[in-house]
Amino acid sequence: MSLSLFDIDAPRWDQSTFTGRLKHFFNITDCRTALLSDARLDEAKALVESCRAGSIPPGTTAEQLHYAKKLYDSAFHPDTGDRMNLIGRMSFQVPGGMAITGFMLQFYRTVPAVVFWQWVNQSFNALVNYTNRNAASPITPKQIGVAYVTATSTALATAVGLNLYTKRAPPLVARWVPFVAVAAANCVNIPMMRQQEILNGIAVTDENGNKLGHSKKAATKGITQVVVSRITMAAPGMIILPIIMQRLEKYKFMQRITFLHGPIQVMLVGVFLVFMVPAACSLFPQRCSMSVSKLEPELRDSIASRYGGRVQHVYFNKGL
Repeated sequence: MSLSLFDIDAPRWDQSTFTGRLKHFFNITDCRTALLSDARLDEAKALVESCRAGSIPPGTTAEQLHYAKKLYDSAFHPDTGDRMNLIGRMSFQVPGGMAITGFMLQFYRTVPAVVFWQWVNQSFNALVNYTNRNAASPITPKQIGVAYVTATSTALATAVGLNLYTKRAPPLVARWVPFVAVAAANCVNIPMMRQQEILNGIAVTDENGNKLGHSKKAATKGITQVVVSRITMAAPGMIILPIIMQRLEKYKFMQRITFLHGPIQVMLVGVFLVFMVPAACSLFPQRCSMSVSKLEPELRDSIASRYGGRVQHVYFNKGL
């Protein structure tokens, strides 16, 4: 194919299938991209924008264009085109998540440790949720603060409450407390951080990208899918790893290296996240769709009056 006809925004893999989305997210959540300098990322953005404008530098190969798009998708927001902060990028989920989750699973026995690591985790999550929001719906600093405090309080109350409640429970049950707290906090953190979308609706378009209006129902659908994805992302590592550690700790060699239990859990969580970050992001299409018949009556009538029956589905960025 001639590079003059190269469509850099065309998906390399079929986004309507889980397998296609999985390949896409394995590509853009590659944690090695988090090590690249801002200058290198800006070069990739410039190449992507040149290609969009139909001006591809001489000597550029298709592989270079694909790699530039990979860097662009991993580091720049799909709505604004702005470079996202490093910690909030999905490509940082493996190194960031493995460290925090590993230590949450290791230090679950005492209330001060539970409080500290749940606070660290919710601070990390709040930044990730804000970074990957639908940027077409702005949020004020006050709303960010309320969302952060509410989610952190939910996580702490759940973790501390269950930690005290499970004192007499089997040891394995206590090891699962961090996951329950994380899941509960995700159910609060993400909707609160994206409350503007729920209150005012999310921008919806037709299949060609023409804006049709704003829908609260579409926002609710997108945010629900993100919550499910985030909980799924954490579940295998935080549910299966405690079972593994519970059994390993019975061996004498593990009892001799208790100081390495934390680092071991960090590394094992990393193994889970390498697969679960792209898998969880792939559960639902990022460009979400919704039948016009399921929209609010006013928006549905507006679309019908402007387009008749030609528009049957609307599309929107659900965020990550």
